[in-house]
Amino acid sequence: MRRLVCLNVTVTTLLLISNTGRAQTFAPPKLSLGGREQAAKKDSIQVITKQTPEVITKPPVAKKQIAEVITKPAPPVAKKQVAGVITKPNPRVASKATTFEPVRPMARYNFKDPDGRQESVPIITHYYPNQIVHPLAATDKHLDPKLTRAATIAQERAHAHSRSMCWHYVKEALLASGVIDSRPKSEYARDAAQDLVSNYGFKKLSMRDPFAAPIGSVLVYGTSRSVGHVEIRTKDGFVSDFRSPTPSHRPLIGVYAKL
Repeated sequence: MRRLVCLNVTVTTLLLISNTGRAQTFAPPKLSLGGREQAAKKDSIQVITKQTPEVITKPPVAKKQIAEVITKPAPPVAKKQVAGVITKPNPRVASKATTFEPVRPMARYNFKDPDGRQESVPIITHYYPNQIVHPLAATDKHLDPKLTRAATIAQERAHAHSRSMCWHYVKEALLASGVIDSRPKSEYARDAAQDLVSNYGFKKLSMRDPFAAPIGSVLVYGTSRSVGHVEIRTKDGFVSDFRSPTPSHRPLIGVYAKL
């Protein structure tokens, strides 16, 4: 009986010892558990306190950079290029692009002169502020006064436009004024100079400018290969079978007058 009691006490003791060991193994001490929790809390605090200032302090740097970009003035090179593009004149190629209006025929006014002949004159549609003024002719006292009368007769009988009868009308004016006493027999206007000098006492004057010719003088134009042209100098122009403020464009043979 005594042995059984001792055996029970021994088994109970062993069970208690084994249970205590298991409890110690599975249940960590309180002090170590609190240390770990404190360490975890400390780590989380460190993470928050370390990372948050970095995130908060970085935006001012970005704002400073943005302010620098905004307030930074444009480089002088860029301004100079922009000004050059704005003030650069248009190229000459663009100015060459012009439009041309079609040439319209000149309007004319038709009428009948006192003799019943049909005449036509151009209608002036444009005004030129700078008027073209041609020099007026002067009277030479050394010339035959009948030449002035011939110029007046030719002026009265002339038409507005040529009828290709210049030498014929000049002959008629010279004959009607009494400068010559017979009708010249030459046919072409280019031969008028030789005919007047050889048969009617005309002299060739020294001037070569048609505007410098005296009133009543006869101007002969032409070449050996052309029919030529003849006209008489008036005070404000030249006259043959038509009136003109300017002399003929043909080569001038000479200016002739009777002394």
